[in-house]
Order: sequence, then C-alpha cells, then structure tokens
Amino acid sequence: MLKEINDLSLVNSLSDYQVTFNEFNKVLGYFVDEKLVGFLDYSVIYERLEINYIFVKEEYRRHYIAYNLLKYIIDNYNLDITLEVNINNHSAISLYQKLGFEIVAKRPKYYNGIDGYLMERRAS
Repeated sequence: MLKEINDLSLVNSLSDYQVTFNEFNKVLGYFVDEKLVGFLDYSVIYERLEINYIFVKEEYRRHYIAYNLLKYIIDNYNLDITLEVNINNHSAISLYQKLGFEIVAKRPKYYNGIDGYLMERRAS
C-alpha cells in the first residue's frame, strides 16, 4: 500500500538517509502488512518534480516497490521529473529508463568521488 508520510521518525529510522521537510518536500511510503518497507522522498518545485531519494529495505528489493513508488509519482503529477543516480547503479538506471527517464547530463564526482547521471522524464 502506498501512503503519504508526515512522521519523519518513521522514515528516518528506516535508513541512513535523513529526510527533512520544507515547503516543497513530500514523502511517499510503501507499506507491507502495515510495516514501512520503502519510501520515496521528493520535492515539487513549481513546474518540476525532483526525486531526492528512494529507499527499499534490502529484503524487499526486486519486488517492484521502487517501480510502484515511481509509477505513482509519474501517474499523479504531470510534471517533468529529475533525479541523480550513481553511474555504477546499473539496476536503478535500468529501472529509470524503463519508466521513460533519459540521461541528460553527467555529474562529475557527485557521489563521494564517483560520477553520477542526471536523468529526466518529461511530462506527457
């Protein structure tokens, strides 16, 4: 089940990533048996949506949770969407490409000395 999350302690206890709220930021959670197993942190900034972070607990990976989180955002916001991804994260890049994202730029040393890609999906 997908649900918007307003309790930061719920998501901040799930991973090392720390979500902070501001006027643009939202968090979408993925629940299995009422237990949070993944989330998508994103910001809606005027005419653009930026994905800040996607996390799925390791034992729930490869169960289409990240796909469903992203698909929800795509289906419910008619906005251009951007994200950054480590160039070595081939499974994430493949997922993003399946959902219509394209590599538009390379970010040198974006991830602690490792390059990243800026990917974008244009609104339909």
